[in-house]
Amino acid sequence: MSDIKSLVIIPTYNESENIIEIIDEIFLLKDNFSVLVVDDNSPDKTSKLVEEKIPFHKERLFLIKREEKLGIGPAYINGFEWAIKNGYENIYEMDADFSHNPKDLSRMQVFLTNNGYDVVIGSRYKTGVNVINWPIQRVLISYFASWYARTITGTPIMDLTSGFVGYKASVIQEVLKEGIMFKGYAFQIEMKFKAYNLKYKLYEIPIIFTDRIRGESKLNLSIIYEAVFGLISMKFGQIFSKMFK
Repeated sequence: MSDIKSLVIIPTYNESENIIEIIDEIFLLKDNFSVLVVDDNSPDKTSKLVEEKIPFHKERLFLIKREEKLGIGPAYINGFEWAIKNGYENIYEMDADFSHNPKDLSRMQVFLTNNGYDVVIGSRYKTGVNVINWPIQRVLISYFASWYARTITGTPIMDLTSGFVGYKASVIQEVLKEGIMFKGYAFQIEMKFKAYNLKYKLYEIPIIFTDRIRGESKLNLSIIYEAVFGLISMKFGQIFSKMFK
């Protein structure tokens, strides 16, 4: 069991079918992970289920309830700020829908704690395309999005859009000081891009990504639009800031 104080942040919106099971799976791991659920006022009462479970895990399970659906970026930022305030050293992002295997958290913990890396990314594309149950159109969109992001930003990571990531708290603190532009899909790209440009060491471990069985995907066209056009703006911002330093 690791002595590192580690937190898994899970943003939720209508995940009542998955949330308790994913928490239970994380708590079965040998590493002493805590869990923070950040819920965007889910109509399906996701937060109520978490509240009912907290008394059984008072030292390991926590909840932030937000008043409305504000996007995955702000949800994670709220979670990051809470984690740093409460002294967590390793901070993980993870989906609630079992597309990310909780057992991979222990693999990520090894690289983040013992192997000298600052950011560890659960990668669908490091060793080919490791995605199960996605329609081919969505696989192509996701793979192209990571290629596009890698090309525009110059960040040498195969899966820049991955939402399964572990950060050392010091990385998050410095990235947040730089400021975050994006609220949706591009948030994940921006976090990795800024960590890379701050000279932190990023590493990808291959994972098997499995599409959700229960609940509905939150991906929509506005999120994709932000990623496609916002990245160009972000890259130009970096170029101009270097020119005038």
